[in-house]
Amino acid sequence: MRPENMVHQMMPTNISPAPRASSNSSAMVSALRSGCVCAIVGMLVACGSAPVKTTGPSAREPAPVKLPPAVNAVPDSAGNILQPKSRLVPVAWIEIPGFDQDNLAEAWKAWVKSCERSSPPFLALCDDVRHLSTVDGSVQRDWMRTHLQPYRVENLQRESNGLLTGYYYPQLDASRLATGKFTVPVYTPPRNLASRKPWYSRQEIETVAEAQAALKGHAIAYVADPVDAMVMQIQGSGRLRITEADGSVRLVNLGFAGSNEHSYRSIGRWLLDQGLVKDASWPGIKTWLAQNPQRQQELLWTNPRVVFFKEEPLSEADAVFGPKGAQGVALTPGRSIAVDPGSIPYGAPVWLSSTGSQTNLQRLVMAQDTGNAISGAVRADYFTGWGQEATDLAGRLRQPLQMWVLWPK
Repeated sequence: MRPENMVHQMMPTNISPAPRASSNSSAMVSALRSGCVCAIVGMLVACGSAPVKTTGPSAREPAPVKLPPAVNAVPDSAGNILQPKSRLVPVAWIEIPGFDQDNLAEAWKAWVKSCERSSPPFLALCDDVRHLSTVDGSVQRDWMRTHLQPYRVENLQRESNGLLTGYYYPQLDASRLATGKFTVPVYTPPRNLASRKPWYSRQEIETVAEAQAALKGHAIAYVADPVDAMVMQIQGSGRLRITEADGSVRLVNLGFAGSNEHSYRSIGRWLLDQGLVKDASWPGIKTWLAQNPQRQQELLWTNPRVVFFKEEPLSEADAVFGPKGAQGVALTPGRSIAVDPGSIPYGAPVWLSSTGSQTNLQRLVMAQDTGNAISGAVRADYFTGWGQEATDLAGRLRQPLQMWVLWPK
């Protein structure tokens, strides 16, 4: 996870755009990485409940690799399993809301992905999980009831209600060559990036001849909107639909490859502090920019941090998945979540239930990512995928949450 974490990597009305940051991700978001897109908006503003730093890496920009806390799988005298930040309380299957209605085939793809990097106690399930990947959902359900024990996730004060937010994977149209529409470059790191720390700021990159010379020849592609480009930098990764010089079109992933090492500053927070908006959500920012186009550059320059990318090949098979999360496996839209690994271990199958104004979810998901803003026992960041619908949901998702870990018997 998500990555300016992503988030893990990468627009709620309380504005906070990943990523993410995913802690050990290979590229996120952790794609999507260090906060939530609480999502994108969250990062753009550094929202209250998701403490995205306004003076540090972005929410889903990859964070230094840290080993997750050891998994304690031994129940105590009351039958509970204690983790560093949570208490897992055994319950009957009948208490799991919506279990008979979920489309498990969708979740099984994410579970098979988790088995690529699984660890005890969930590793022992993986042979069966792979074998059952093509069977009917009723067979999968019966197997789960037989081999798994649901545990309600509580914090150490025995509270079982928490918070669900969302994050997504930015996908933008782009051109390999600069055109009248596509004018905003997305860069690989300049060769002299290590020669000065911090490197040139966002404003200096656009105005100082030496910075522009250092970046000559380093444009991966060009996108149309500088704000969208900044959002992708905040997320720490993204996907481009590039029109090549010969007119052909292909998808490529962009992974985090470095930054200019300036502190991240939220443009949403700047707008709020200036009294220019009351709604610092992504739509609110877009509305303000549409009304004040002459101030777009001023707004963007308030965030001096710039992220550089590396282009990664994307096969047709990989195109249905997102970037890799902190577990080290590709994320599945609608079936992957970022968690606090001190509460829920990576690779754990999790049942989540959340009802609110944005969506109603009762489904099987996999704990495959984390983020700097994803902290606490009953806390999850829901990976919505990519595209406009995913962006909108991630940006506004902020709902009560209950979670159950499905532990091997």
